[in-house]
Amino acid sequence: MADKSGITMPSTDVEVAEVRPGEHLDWPKLNAYLAEHIPEVDGEPVVEQFPNGSANLTYRLTYPDITLVVRRPPFGTVAPGAHDMKREYTVLSHLYPCYPRAPRALLFGDDVDVIGAPFLVSEYRPGVVVWNSLPDTMTAPDAGRRVGFAVVDALADLHSVDYVAAGLADLGRPEGYLARQVRGWTKRWGAVADTDPDADVSIIGEVGEILAQTLPAEGAGTIVHNDFKVDNCQFSTSDPDRVISVFDWDMATLGDPLTDLGTLLNYWPDPDNDTAMAIPGLDRLGLPTKHEVVERYSRSRGVDLTLDDLRWYEAFGCWKTSIILQQLYARFLRGESTDLRMGERGRDVVPLGHRARDLLAG
Repeated sequence: MADKSGITMPSTDVEVAEVRPGEHLDWPKLNAYLAEHIPEVDGEPVVEQFPNGSANLTYRLTYPDITLVVRRPPFGTVAPGAHDMKREYTVLSHLYPCYPRAPRALLFGDDVDVIGAPFLVSEYRPGVVVWNSLPDTMTAPDAGRRVGFAVVDALADLHSVDYVAAGLADLGRPEGYLARQVRGWTKRWGAVADTDPDADVSIIGEVGEILAQTLPAEGAGTIVHNDFKVDNCQFSTSDPDRVISVFDWDMATLGDPLTDLGTLLNYWPDPDNDTAMAIPGLDRLGLPTKHEVVERYSRSRGVDLTLDDLRWYEAFGCWKTSIILQQLYARFLRGESTDLRMGERGRDVVPLGHRARDLLAG
């Protein structure tokens, strides 16, 4: 598959693939560590990589009696607080019993001598992730709408979890969450703002200042995923009505749940503004409209929200996404990733910044 630049890119039609060059780990050392801590591990695994994620390196290790998922941070420079495998392990360990969409964590490896960084081991669940097309097994004419509503339901259910009862009261501080988020992402932007000296990226700093000056009043805190989107959700191959797994919990915390909804809206197709799509291709799925997303979430959570109420949150999600893309682009330019897709991430940074400013302007 080729992108707009003509570069051949990995296909999103495959779940796993051969490990990318430069992203192999010390498999014998990892295998010995897993055999020591997980009784079902025996023999040599078949090792494959999940190729469609953008940052954390995620692998499938298949043994005769068990299949495991191993995740570690990307190689190279990692932003403070990012790619936190211990946090992800903590969240999944406590969340699994009360939110079954959270895969079961099996092991946290804090010995960096094993594969060069802390890592998480979790159960493997078969299924499909919807990227820019529906799987052939979802044949219903309205499958796209049903997928979209299932994603919204999974988010609403997450925000309804009693985090105290789940043992996650120490995960974060809901008070002052929005201000801390804006400060934190502003700092991350400062670390990568000069990635391309020839690009005028001043719009990102401008949006950050506006966000800091227009913080909304915060409601009651919930568990916040912090990167909730369609392709972080997994479905059974032929069932578009329920998300069976939610992935990528390394930024999860406690805070304002509307940041998750705003992030989801940022990724959602918008027929009135298709010039800056964070995830190209979602507009072909037949997803429900943004208005329907907000209505579905409001009904599930028993709140009264409109798209206008969420402008700040969607702008924040859009701005945060632009910074993440710049981080990925910077990592590629530094030679820390061999994933060709990361070399294209920088092109959407400025358009997303302008979209965020437009949202804030109302």
